[in-house]
Amino acid sequence: MVSEILPDVFWVGAVDWDIRRFHGHELSTNRGTSYNAYLIRDRQTALIDTVGEPFADRLLENIRAVIDPARIDFVVVNHAEPDHAGALGEVMRHAPQATLVVSPRGAESVSGHHHQPWPFRTVRTGERIALGRSELAFIEAPMLHWPDSMFTYVTDRKLLLPNDAFGQHYATDGRFNDQVDRHALYHEALKYYANILTPFSPLVLRKIQEVLALGLPVDMIAPSHGIIWREDPLQIVRAYQEWAEQKPERRAVVLYDTMWGATRRMAEAIGDGLNAERVPFQALHLAATDRNEVLTEVFRAGAVVVGSSTINQGVLGSVTVLLEDLAHLKFRIPIGAAFGSYGWGGESARIIQERLKACGMETPVEPLRVKWQPRAKDLEACRELGRHVGMAVKAL
Repeated sequence: MVSEILPDVFWVGAVDWDIRRFHGHELSTNRGTSYNAYLIRDRQTALIDTVGEPFADRLLENIRAVIDPARIDFVVVNHAEPDHAGALGEVMRHAPQATLVVSPRGAESVSGHHHQPWPFRTVRTGERIALGRSELAFIEAPMLHWPDSMFTYVTDRKLLLPNDAFGQHYATDGRFNDQVDRHALYHEALKYYANILTPFSPLVLRKIQEVLALGLPVDMIAPSHGIIWREDPLQIVRAYQEWAEQKPERRAVVLYDTMWGATRRMAEAIGDGLNAERVPFQALHLAATDRNEVLTEVFRAGAVVVGSSTINQGVLGSVTVLLEDLAHLKFRIPIGAAFGSYGWGGESARIIQERLKACGMETPVEPLRVKWQPRAKDLEACRELGRHVGMAVKAL
């Protein structure tokens, strides 16, 4: 259903209530998502972004509710990933006179995806296209989160269209932030940031400062996934600034996987030690918990304590993935600790400790290993580890 979000500015996208995995199977989307495309009607008409290819018919149906697609003059591709530009071929087939507007890197990525001789107009930061009353102004935003990414600003509407930035995977019947549950909205926005944008945090801070320095008044921020920010729209910009700084919180996360329960018992005892120091914590069984929710919980934690049984002289698969994620996402967690149980070799705790150090974490305690099932003295050693980590967290 089409929504007129501002005079002569229409949401013409699609809500995907069913999707549960994104970027292949890398990202969970437990609340679904939306593919937001925006049609600006003026003396000339512009479509800002499209939708995923399976929703092309719905996009065209929504456009037809406003104008004949053949009357579209410009199709702006802020970012060429298929969830935003998958329907581009169908749009251009129905809008053969339209010019594609892209960043310099966007010309490469759109051509690489579609292999079509479409007419391109490349734009750089500060360039504008007049539609009539409205002008489109462009801001290159490389690595937020692709090299081709850019923002589009609609001058007379004070409307910022930032594609992936400030979005969330959140399917709702409302279009705006004042129509949805705020807790769910911020959880999905943080999850999106933690799992996708964290490695680019220095670029996020610089780009926000650059955009604010332009002095553009912003009354609405309309990303390409999830809800539109109209009530205090800059609240999400402030949140991004806070998240990008990655200041650690005085709390811990205990992450573990277990084969026969010994490592779980160790994790619980470590939690007792953290409790004794009055340090808030979450204990999460990696094999039984959504990977992306784990990373959202870990993001900005003061300490992460990781444990695994030893298997084949290594760690369990879920722990391997977690350690890779911590490295690739470049989380800035100050404190780390390792533990694990074993029957024969016992290498897991040492491997985990080395990986945590490689991620830049201080490790205030030695790796803790327990052979077979933990005895009372072993559980007391786990509690002592938790107390030491708790004291380090309180000192942050």
